[in-house]
Amino acid sequence: MSDKALRPAQSQARQPGREGPMMPEPDYRPRYPGSQRLAGKVALVTGGDSGIGRAVSLLFAREGAKIAVVYLEEDADAAETSALVEAEGSKCLLLKGDIGDPAFCRDAAEQTVEQFGRLDILVNNAAEQHPRDDLEQISVEQLQKTFRTNVFGYVYMTQAALPHLAAGGRIINTTSVTAYRGSAHLIDYSATRGAIVSFTRSLAKALQDRGIRVNAVAPGPIWTPLIPASFSAEEVRSFGTQAPLGRAGQPNEVAPSHLFLACDDSTYMNGQVLHPNGGEIVGG
Repeated sequence: MSDKALRPAQSQARQPGREGPMMPEPDYRPRYPGSQRLAGKVALVTGGDSGIGRAVSLLFAREGAKIAVVYLEEDADAAETSALVEAEGSKCLLLKGDIGDPAFCRDAAEQTVEQFGRLDILVNNAAEQHPRDDLEQISVEQLQKTFRTNVFGYVYMTQAALPHLAAGGRIINTTSVTAYRGSAHLIDYSATRGAIVSFTRSLAKALQDRGIRVNAVAPGPIWTPLIPASFSAEEVRSFGTQAPLGRAGQPNEVAPSHLFLACDDSTYMNGQVLHPNGGEIVGG
């Protein structure tokens, strides 16, 4: 195991995790100059305050989109993301609330359109996970909470966005490698990620006649605040070293998949899933 793949042992006491205390800081900044592939577009990104959501928000902003960031309660992370988006020359709207509440989702979509005049891209990205060694350890409360965020929240936000999406609109769902190969310690989480794959495929068929494309991204082990907020300090230290590439990925290694699906480079893709997962072969 390479020392470069390791990081200081660390953990956070609650979810959602915070980006600020992480060591090292996740790499969320776009790697290349923008080419205006999303010029004039408006994107709503759930869980956009940190991790993959922050990287997606910044990359979309660099490509010319205005960004609405939905987040649960991480005010400092959200404010930092907003400042970073605006440093890219774009505009950012912060929307604080719980995507498990359909009324909040409707309000978030309406506020986005009121602020920016339109909505073109929805990125369903917010998620939570709670590791348990045995199925019997998963409480009713945990099961309901995980599905409420990871599945119901995606459905509610999509329902809220659809009245505002015209032909040419895009919906991109963040799922996970665990949907394809499972996880003995994340049984309920993996089940929600599998549900999102099926949701993506079914919704793509349902919306194709409206000219709205629906695709997904299934990351592998990525260094985000969800990791220290989910696992023990020692587990975090070696997180991602099991991947074929021998390390955890960074948020800015995932966001380009979302950009590809959001822009016209992917006009012949619908109901598909991209796999930035460190080299793991899945779904063959």
